[in-house]
Amino acid sequence: MTAMLLYCLVPLFWLVVNASKTQDNLYNSFAFWFSGPFALFDNIGQVLVHDDGIFVRWLLNTLMYVVVGAGGATILAALAGYGLAKYKFPGRRAVFAIILGALAIPGSVLAVPQFLLFSGIGITNTPWSVIIPSMVSAFGLYLVWAYAAQSIPDELMEAARIDGAGEIRIFFSISLRQLAPALITVLMFAVVATWNNYFLPLIMLSDPKWYPLTLGLNQWAAQASSIGGQAIPNLVITGSLLTVIPISAAFLYLQRYWQSGLSAGSVK
Repeated sequence: MTAMLLYCLVPLFWLVVNASKTQDNLYNSFAFWFSGPFALFDNIGQVLVHDDGIFVRWLLNTLMYVVVGAGGATILAALAGYGLAKYKFPGRRAVFAIILGALAIPGSVLAVPQFLLFSGIGITNTPWSVIIPSMVSAFGLYLVWAYAAQSIPDELMEAARIDGAGEIRIFFSISLRQLAPALITVLMFAVVATWNNYFLPLIMLSDPKWYPLTLGLNQWAAQASSIGGQAIPNLVITGSLLTVIPISAAFLYLQRYWQSGLSAGSVK
């Protein structure tokens, strides 16, 4: 546990330390300790106004991709996973086999076919080219399916039907509450995956105004190696720190609901 803690916290500590340095002090001081004037707030101000405030646009883009993409992935996983777990229909086993097969396929393998498909229908270089693939989560669907099959008794659903409840009411009033821990888990993984997504936007997007933070910060870092480009390592490091903070806060916030859901009913 100590080794894993150091593995996770040392890079974050490096970010905090170096985000507080001026560009000159980055190369003239020890990388793992503070040195020179404390320039964190000055660096943050420069990040927010650099290149006409494009960082704020990238942040809003990323939030849009996360809210629509990860939220949509959670909703679709809840509906499809619940349907597969609790209803019998022709082709159910085939659908389940396809889902298991999708879990074994890396996302990078599908990126080029997705690009050709989206290019054919004219939605490349638009937010939809990033949002639509983000809304499909084979892992999330499988997780909800497995959880629903064990946590929602068929007898409970039958009792609700006898009392006159329809299938939609059963899902939203009874089943959805039972699925809360699984849905929080799916949402956590979907949010982290969408926030950190780099390869898919790299292929789909060519206009910087639609970049997420991952792609935008990489563009800033690449300026140092381009002809006539301006090296701004202090802004790249500070921007990376600002990028880490929201996703860490979201993860910690959602985690408490996940833990409380798993422990609910364990003690009488």
